[in-house]
Amino acid sequence: MNIRPEELVWNERYKLLIGSILPRPIAFVSTINDNGESNLAPFSFYTAICADPMLVCFSPMRNGVSGEKKDTLKNIEETNEFVINVVSGDIVERMNVTAQNVPGGVDEFDLAGLTKKKSSMVSAYRVGESKVSLECVLHDLHHYGDVPGSGSLVVGRVVAAHIDEAAFDSGRIRTEVLKPIGRMAGQVYTNPLAEMFELERKS
Repeated sequence: MNIRPEELVWNERYKLLIGSILPRPIAFVSTINDNGESNLAPFSFYTAICADPMLVCFSPMRNGVSGEKKDTLKNIEETNEFVINVVSGDIVERMNVTAQNVPGGVDEFDLAGLTKKKSSMVSAYRVGESKVSLECVLHDLHHYGDVPGSGSLVVGRVVAAHIDEAAFDSGRIRTEVLKPIGRMAGQVYTNPLAEMFELERKS
């Protein structure tokens, strides 16, 4: 089967992307606006870029009906700061609560029963229940269209990392303690620990 993206509407292209690029880690992004209002939302278009400088990126898509920017993106444009919180299995249900569309001014921390923790380098709060939180300042921002299905690339420079002591050993993150959750297609998530295996790189 040969599919040409230009022959598909945007939500059909979206289904191809999320069904092909997986499992995807989740950027659980906390932000704050200039009025001091917090926002918390998950994004599964997310990855690391490099270690020096320490850069990560995620891609918030536009509203699927209006093409409007989401609150997370608006807040980052206002403050140039955000925090990416890792989603472990024990908070995945509460993460899902924050994914719903709610009116402006609603604090998703309160809605999901998650704890606000002060960050050390940025103004946005981090998720207290997250075992790893990465405080970021905006490094680059690129927009790709302004209609439903369009999106942006947010590149953040990590200025501080908060790691649960139980999940850290000899400079490494202990995956078996972190228990990260990955996003699959549709409403499906995965726990990578269930099928982990080791494969040594050939020299």
